[in-house]
Amino acid sequence: MSASPENHVEPVAKAGVFRQVGELLGALRVSPVAKKLVVLMSAIVVVVGLTAYGQIELNSWNKPFYDAISRRDLSEFIVQVGVFAVIAGALLVLNVAQRWLGETLQLRLREAVVNDLVGLWLQPRRAFWLQASGPMGAHPDQRMHEDTLKLCDLSVNLGVGLLQSAMLFGSFASVLWVLSKDFSIFFNGQDHVLPGFMLWAAIAYAVAGSLVTYWVGNGLISRNAERYAREGELRFSLTRINEHLDGISLAGGETDEKRRVAVHFGDVLRATSRVVLGLTNLTWATAGFGWVTVIAPTLVAAPLYFSGKVSFGGLMMAAAAFTQAQSSLRWFVDNFSIIADWRATLLRVTDLRRMLASDDLEAQAGGSRVAYEEGEAGTLAMKALEVRSWSGHDRLDVPALVVQRGQCALILGTPGTEKTLLFRAIAGLWPWGSGTVRRPDGETIHYMPRGTPYIPRGTLAEVLSYAMEPTTYPREAMVAALESVGLQRLEPLLDRTARWESELSMDEQLRLGFARVVLQAPPWLVMDEAFGAFDDDTLELIVSALGKLTRTGIIHIGSAGGAHDRLFTQVVHLVKAPHAVPEEQRP
Repeated sequence: MSASPENHVEPVAKAGVFRQVGELLGALRVSPVAKKLVVLMSAIVVVVGLTAYGQIELNSWNKPFYDAISRRDLSEFIVQVGVFAVIAGALLVLNVAQRWLGETLQLRLREAVVNDLVGLWLQPRRAFWLQASGPMGAHPDQRMHEDTLKLCDLSVNLGVGLLQSAMLFGSFASVLWVLSKDFSIFFNGQDHVLPGFMLWAAIAYAVAGSLVTYWVGNGLISRNAERYAREGELRFSLTRINEHLDGISLAGGETDEKRRVAVHFGDVLRATSRVVLGLTNLTWATAGFGWVTVIAPTLVAAPLYFSGKVSFGGLMMAAAAFTQAQSSLRWFVDNFSIIADWRATLLRVTDLRRMLASDDLEAQAGGSRVAYEEGEAGTLAMKALEVRSWSGHDRLDVPALVVQRGQCALILGTPGTEKTLLFRAIAGLWPWGSGTVRRPDGETIHYMPRGTPYIPRGTLAEVLSYAMEPTTYPREAMVAALESVGLQRLEPLLDRTARWESELSMDEQLRLGFARVVLQAPPWLVMDEAFGAFDDDTLELIVSALGKLTRTGIIHIGSAGGAHDRLFTQVVHLVKAPHAVPEEQRP
């Protein structure tokens, strides 16, 4: 059950790109790897600057090289080949260094972004709140894994490319200006001076290409964002099938699941088709300008050659300089589809981060909320507690329930009441309602939800000691905990790593959850219908094991009528509140 539809937090898609980048940079500044990022980026700036200088030298090399060819000067030709080898060798070293720095920057950037998102996501109860937040909470795993990987790769590649283009343009703009500063065109009986016309021609050519590209490809941003959302739904559907293969096979539900996958895959194909159409239209603009660029530099530089202002070598130098300058300015044209992809990925990652970092997740409930307070140690109390659900209000039938450490209380749910929501309300995961939960100050509360317990991947010792370090407990205590719930056969496997949720039966997984409680002996244990799946013999074992935890306060939400009844010293009931619930206040 999730929060109210009207309170769902919608994606914050209207925030500008500069604001989104600024928020991400703010997170990076406080990252443990922030200094490494600064060093890597500074090194890239230096390498790109040296590369630009080398390309200027290479461009200047064009004039003596081609002039030597035009003069048929073999000795000068050989000298210029040697000069080329030196320049090209230096540029090769710089290219390799730039690649290594770029790849390392991607790695460290991803480390910073993922650690930031995971740190926010795994704050107490925040992952649960995100799951209940509506569309924004869909598939956070994909956003933190695939989207961050793509965002970091694209950010570094685009950032380095933009830096390189800016430096090259700044370098070659001066070359173009010097080459064409005295250019004039004869028209209407007189010379008209056009200083720096090659520079202006390069700028005009690139601006025209950028405007056309933006006009044609602007829709790719939203199309890519939609495609990623549909891909996430397909991935979630496939993962869910893989996790529930036994239930699907037993029910003969393969055909139904195939239909569901086909629906999600159809959505992916339709979204991808719209991206393909957008990319196809964009290719008309980018490829068209690309083919024109083959001859455009020579056409623009030709007036200098035919007017006698430059030699053939000067013509080649001017054409190469024009190519470099307009290629730098055409960075936007050449990378627009990648920029659109980056923009869509940035939107998904920063929207997730903004949601995780804000207080909106805990402010979705309208009307009254359950209050959580720290009380005196040794006492867990609930006063006038009511829980709000789709079906109305559920409340305890006593004004206050007070449990001391070492005592055991049973909360019986009458038909139609939401026992699991009461369990979540006590744990602080479901605040919709009223009343007060006063927790014992400084004392750990172990919560055992309905169904099989969470079993992390790792050794069996790590499973038993979760969420504590295995070294906290001696091996003898682990062995005794397993024996107390009838899992003696697992004693030799304590140091083995396995996927225990696949290797253990459902009954053994449930027992393992109680073995964890016996081992850790928490001050408090709150359970949601924890006994119903056991047979009589197993239930006797579990009750005997819990009965030895004389320093643990226990609250069980569930049913009566079994061996566990003897545990409890007080019994209260969860009942329907007598008053109606206004529609606008329901979750």
